[in-house]
Amino acid sequence: MPKFFYIIRNRAGKKDSGVEEAATQEEAISRLQARDLILINIIPEQKEAPAGAASTKAVLKKKPKIRHHRITSDDLVVFCRQLATLLGAGVTILKSLDIIYQQVASRKLCVVIEDLRRNMEAGLTFHAAMAKHPQIFSELWVNLVDSGEASGNLAMVLGRLASYLERSAAFKKKVISALMYPGILMAAGTGALLFLTFKIIPTFANLFKNFNIALPLLTQVLVFISSFLRQNIILILVGGFFLIWGLRSYIKTKPGRRNFERLQFRLPVLGEFFRALVVERFSSSMSTLIESGVPILYSLEITEHSVGNSIMAEVVNRVKDQVRDGKPLSQPLEASGFFEPMVVQMVRVGEEIGELPDMFKKINFFYQEYVETFLTRFTALFEPIMLLFMGCIIGIMILGMFLPIFQIAQIGGS
Repeated sequence: MPKFFYIIRNRAGKKDSGVEEAATQEEAISRLQARDLILINIIPEQKEAPAGAASTKAVLKKKPKIRHHRITSDDLVVFCRQLATLLGAGVTILKSLDIIYQQVASRKLCVVIEDLRRNMEAGLTFHAAMAKHPQIFSELWVNLVDSGEASGNLAMVLGRLASYLERSAAFKKKVISALMYPGILMAAGTGALLFLTFKIIPTFANLFKNFNIALPLLTQVLVFISSFLRQNIILILVGGFFLIWGLRSYIKTKPGRRNFERLQFRLPVLGEFFRALVVERFSSSMSTLIESGVPILYSLEITEHSVGNSIMAEVVNRVKDQVRDGKPLSQPLEASGFFEPMVVQMVRVGEEIGELPDMFKKINFFYQEYVETFLTRFTALFEPIMLLFMGCIIGIMILGMFLPIFQIAQIGGS
């Protein structure tokens, strides 16, 4: 009967290896998994047993077709979904990485997969190997994979993580698509203003110099603005560059980021939109973590570092401390004053009936719908307002250029 070399981890996390006799590789895998063992790699007897980096190079000798260098969110979504599917089909982690490696479009992700495989062959768990790449795999990734490895349900947990990433990516694309048209409209309007300022107004100004007439006040103001901009364009661009650089540097500091976020939340109309975005991200992370079997305290700690907003992170930290003291989650959420009564009530109901992950999913769905509806209405209102504003500005500029022509026509007629 054929023999298969294998590398496994037991429920205690200890790495071990051995040989299993079975008619097929699938049968050998089933036997090992039936013993509650986490399978890392398995190969037939005729192949050489895995031995560190050398085997990694042999397995990964076939290079994938690279299309780009950086790792995009789509690359991570596809990586997670493929990995969840392969593990769910009974393929080992290392073999799954080999298969995914051949299909990866990102050069950087290829390097990361090679390093993941090398570290796992050296004895690290999958989540520990991921933790070596914090720029690629967030705390949410690492802790969910850790939970999946500990419970023996890695395929299921990765499936939930893949669904979370897919929902987040789809939601992000909807937001970007909704904001694209207003951005194009603003760019086109700004381009028209710059053309009038740097080309049309100077042409008319040179024409008016040949006539001995006093220019109207509006025309004088427009000519002065055009002349000032043309003469100081380099200084204005350099000053604008350093102003933007200074603001971005300040926002990267802890007090700067906090002040910027506080300003976002206090903006009229848009403040509620930014708050909804943060709550949407919070509820999405909490539903995925709790549904994957991560304890509430641990879920709050992970969400605190992955929510992407310092004010919200402080709120979650205070909530976590009170939950640790024995209070139900709904009480500190209500006391924080950051969450709407609807969110608090849904969390309270979820705690009472034991359906907290499902309630967080419903909260997440509500805020996604809110954000999408807001953007749809904002775009619908922005278009006529922007067109009216740009029409008024361009109309004033054209009027300022034609007023002297009317004066010249009156002088010629008299």
